[in-house]
Amino acid sequence: MSPTARFRALPLRSRLALLVTVAVALAVAAVAAVSWVMVRTQLRDQLDRSLLATNPNAQVSRALLDGRCTRPADTPQDIAGNLNATVQIVTSDGAHCWVSGPATLPVTAVDKEVAAGRRRAALQDVTTADGTDMRVYTFPAQTQPGAPVFAVSVAKPLADIDKPLSTLAWVLLLVCGIGVVGAGAAGLWVARTGLQPVDELTDAVEHIARTEDLTVRIPDEGDDEIARLSRSFNSMTAALASSQERQAQLIADAGHELRTPLTSLRTNIELLARSEDTGRAIPPEDRKELLASVKAQMTELAALIGDLQELSRPDAVSPGPLQVVALHEIAGAALSRARLRGPELEFGSVLEPWYVRGEAAALERAVVNVLDNAVKFSPPGGAVEVTLRAGELRVRDHGPGIPDEDLPHVFDRFWRSPSARALPGSGLGLSIVARTVARAGGSAELRAAADGGPGTEAVLRIPGAPSPPPPGTSVVPDQ
Repeated sequence: MSPTARFRALPLRSRLALLVTVAVALAVAAVAAVSWVMVRTQLRDQLDRSLLATNPNAQVSRALLDGRCTRPADTPQDIAGNLNATVQIVTSDGAHCWVSGPATLPVTAVDKEVAAGRRRAALQDVTTADGTDMRVYTFPAQTQPGAPVFAVSVAKPLADIDKPLSTLAWVLLLVCGIGVVGAGAAGLWVARTGLQPVDELTDAVEHIARTEDLTVRIPDEGDDEIARLSRSFNSMTAALASSQERQAQLIADAGHELRTPLTSLRTNIELLARSEDTGRAIPPEDRKELLASVKAQMTELAALIGDLQELSRPDAVSPGPLQVVALHEIAGAALSRARLRGPELEFGSVLEPWYVRGEAAALERAVVNVLDNAVKFSPPGGAVEVTLRAGELRVRDHGPGIPDEDLPHVFDRFWRSPSARALPGSGLGLSIVARTVARAGGSAELRAAADGGPGTEAVLRIPGAPSPPPPGTSVVPDQ
């Protein structure tokens, strides 16, 4: 398994703690390294300034006057007082003599160049015969003007700065270790505290999966991402609970609506069956009524099942491909069907061209449902007025009307006004109307007649255009 795969296999809390620890460790290491380099640079600069400030002229003059530097010194001997530095004279041919300090210095090519006058001065690091690292400053000198040039090397041990740097390195290493350990502990605490709402969310999801209890809510205080996630989860569970409640209500209402026609149908069929079993014939007129009743009940059951299938489909699922359709033609076809259902009624219509984007069969069914209501509640010989202007379809009947207190409920599933419960129907027609029109981007309304007369007016508003759009464009203007 690759390191990346192993890292992803860790729990989220461990990954967060590890990332915090690594980030802090890198930051502390970077700060420690920069601090060590800056201190080392400052100490070396300070040592160089100390070498430049050292003045060995008195010791060098005494050594020259005593003749000590006419040949290389085999045995170091302190000629003059302690300068807290090693002083050595070097000639251009590489000969050298020790002036002051604990040990002689090796002669380098840089020293010879300074002694020969080819270089003004130089700073360098050397190592003595006993293994001591020294910082050396070499500069040219003369006993008097016109005299031969020689080089004077002044050196101090690098241990003066190496020991403090070594101590600083151990201190920084200790601080880094403490910082990393502390960062790991802090990262674990931060991960545990920060992921506590996620743990609560996980517990809630597991509880819902185990018990199917959609009433569970988790705290959503604050405005951070966790609070937003909590609010989204609460909204989701509320929506699921509402959907579950609507589903249960739909099943209960459907069972209630199915019970009546099924009971009546079973009764009629049992009467017919008993007649056949006993050999006692039912009078022709009664038999004809029973068969007509069975046929009507079967038709009602078929319509109810179709309505339930329509309402059981999710809102996001379209019943068919959306296309540009002529609403005035759909309304005309629905009007023809309504005339067959109410031959004793007078229908008046004004249908202006209007094109919408939708599913033709669903829209026609919605308009038929509205017209069926108008036919159902119209008195014998009454009139039904249908108009379509600028995307607003109005269907007006002259029936008893709907009480104002019932208007807010007319589009609810299975809701039927007290005056309509004796009439055939399932109470789903207007629900399907509202759903279909909303899917086409419009709205549906049922209200009292605008002129104050008797009857009810149904108004369907669907966005569109008075003429068909060019191919490839939408009939509904962009909002």
